[in-house]
Amino acid sequence: MSNSKLHSDQDREDRRAATGQDTGYGGEPHGAAAKGIGLQAAWRKRTPGEQPVILIVDDDLAQRLLMRETLYDIDLVVLEAENGAEAVKVFGRNPPDLVLMDVKMPKMDGFAACAMMRKLPGGQDAAIVLVTGLDDFDSIQQAFDIGATDFITKPVNWPLLSHRVRYLLRASKAFRNLRQSERRLSIAQNIASLGNWDWDIDKNTVYCSEQMYRIFGFTQGESAAAYEMFLARVHPEERESVLDQVKKALQSRKPYSIDYRIVLPEGACRNVHEQADVVHDADGNAVSMHGTVQDITERINAEEKIRYLAYYDALTGLPNRQLFLEHVNQALLTAQRDRSKLALLYLDLDRFKRINDTLGHSAGDKLLKKISICLADSIRSSDIVAKACLPCKSGVTLSRLGGDEFTILLTGLAEGEHAARVARRILELLSLPVNIAGQEVYVSGSIGITLYPSDGDDVDTLLRNADVAMYHAKESGRNSFQFFSEQMNSRAMEKLSIETDLKKALERRELLVYYQPQIDLITGKVAGVEALVRWQHPRLGLVSPAMFIPIAEETGFIVEIGGWVMLESCRQARQWQQQGVPPLRMGVNISSLQFKQQSMASLVRQALEETGLEARYLELELTESAIMQNVDQVNDTLNELKEIGVNLSVDDFGTGYSSMSYLKRFPLDTLKIDRSFVKDITTDPNDAAIIKAIIALAKSLGLKTIAEGVETEDQLRFLREQRCDEMQGFLASKPLPAAEVEQFFAEKRKFCQFF
Repeated sequence: MSNSKLHSDQDREDRRAATGQDTGYGGEPHGAAAKGIGLQAAWRKRTPGEQPVILIVDDDLAQRLLMRETLYDIDLVVLEAENGAEAVKVFGRNPPDLVLMDVKMPKMDGFAACAMMRKLPGGQDAAIVLVTGLDDFDSIQQAFDIGATDFITKPVNWPLLSHRVRYLLRASKAFRNLRQSERRLSIAQNIASLGNWDWDIDKNTVYCSEQMYRIFGFTQGESAAAYEMFLARVHPEERESVLDQVKKALQSRKPYSIDYRIVLPEGACRNVHEQADVVHDADGNAVSMHGTVQDITERINAEEKIRYLAYYDALTGLPNRQLFLEHVNQALLTAQRDRSKLALLYLDLDRFKRINDTLGHSAGDKLLKKISICLADSIRSSDIVAKACLPCKSGVTLSRLGGDEFTILLTGLAEGEHAARVARRILELLSLPVNIAGQEVYVSGSIGITLYPSDGDDVDTLLRNADVAMYHAKESGRNSFQFFSEQMNSRAMEKLSIETDLKKALERRELLVYYQPQIDLITGKVAGVEALVRWQHPRLGLVSPAMFIPIAEETGFIVEIGGWVMLESCRQARQWQQQGVPPLRMGVNISSLQFKQQSMASLVRQALEETGLEARYLELELTESAIMQNVDQVNDTLNELKEIGVNLSVDDFGTGYSSMSYLKRFPLDTLKIDRSFVKDITTDPNDAAIIKAIIALAKSLGLKTIAEGVETEDQLRFLREQRCDEMQGFLASKPLPAAEVEQFFAEKRKFCQFF
């Protein structure tokens, strides 16, 4: 090489010092360009504007120096290696942007080194140029086969080398940026479950991304030669719709957007969203389509779950109130248009709370599920709906409004009376035993029925009137159905008015306590009284307890009323004692809600302390249903009450739970025989036998008995013969206000004629 082509040694050293370049034979650069930054870090963290890195590999030192000198004018970092094996090590530590490598070298030739570099990290992005004196086609072919980017033949054209290197660096950078963009796009598409495709219409070939293969369930690399290959995966029910969208897009030259399902080879379905546009040539002919497909299965599933939670009952899976109301509104529009009839059935299970409290909420939930399945199966069956509805217009919707309340909507009715057939069949199915936790449970239901258009023309009116009819069915004995009438509505409005007035009755001092004497059947003397609440309504007069007590229990107001009655009764008992009346036992009724919600022991202590009445003169009357809820907790409460010193009696004994085990478990004092057994004891052998059994049972357990509702001398005589301890009823006295009870005491009335 002439001096004109090479700089002097001094010039080279000066330039190297200026650029910070030096040469070492260990494959590492020296000088300022390499200081403070490892080349591995330089590759991995390189930012735009940083110097490119080039690796020169040749066993000929002079050849390496010539290459370095030729590349002097290019701003880059130069690494060197003297054979293929050393080059691979340098490449592994510091992947360069460009490799200039001789083919023929000891230890490892350029072909082998190139092949190994391509397998290392960064090997796919680096440009590898093989420098060879071999100019035969086989060598060139081999170079490209093992992954060479380009080749240079010897002798090297030195003036062109720097230009070629610049071009290769630009190409390598562009290629690296392209691969990086593809990686980023692939990552983004993977995160978004988004694939892209291009369809050459003339050749009927489809190019698609990796995500397209995954979404459609094809193996990566599987040939996708035809559009029909992807079309075959579209759900059969939606394939025509997809084809129609494609045809319209080709004809109208407009993009399209569509959602559809695809069926995977194993049978699973995916929901996808596809967007596509058409490419036309200069003559306006469609030549290709390109688009994207996104897997939206998770979104659809989430939307379905949200819809399910919004419109369906979580326990039973039935439509909830919201969806039911939408169904009714839609059905009303149809009925108005067709001038047809529809019926709304409102079902409430009878005494479900009792089952829930006895067996537990888990068992109650299981019972509701089984009843829901039973109802759903029954109303779908043709023997109900088809007979009740017009042919080809039958429709039915079953919903759970909440708790133990269900609604059934029947549409397209020929006659309103046909709804009764459905109601009757439902009640028959409910009467069948249901096995819950290994125990047979029997339930019944009360159904209210309203008809469109006679009972209302909007969903609120129909539902309200069905509710009124349902309560009328309960009042009529349960396990029945009732159609709505205006008379029922009037009664319901009256009930609502009573409920409103009852909440103000205490503060207005409208509630009163009446007392009914209890007579000792041996001495004929008054042994005690039972406190009974009455309501002196300013407009309705004396309201029957049968009317307002159930309302008070439904609204929970019975708790406040019960607390007031206990305090008032204890005060009255203590006042009578102070007036000289012989101490009497004061019986106070405790509702199940009051017993469950309040701390009874605290309430009793407070009433006794405030009035000064001794505990032995107070008797708490509890119903069987009250003490059979959460038996262990009830037993603790009863024992706590006994420690205070009060008496405990079971009211209406025999009408509730049939189990007698609680009689020996609970610390009870008295059994009150219900009036329903006393009424016919002289004419009905069964009632007589029941009373005999109750009295005998009580005697054996050391309990006292009181018979309620005694109205005739024959009833009294029978009870005395059976050694019943006490009685109360109209034969002795009706319930009286406190002043009349005092007069009753003053007359010292004894029922000598009966004793």
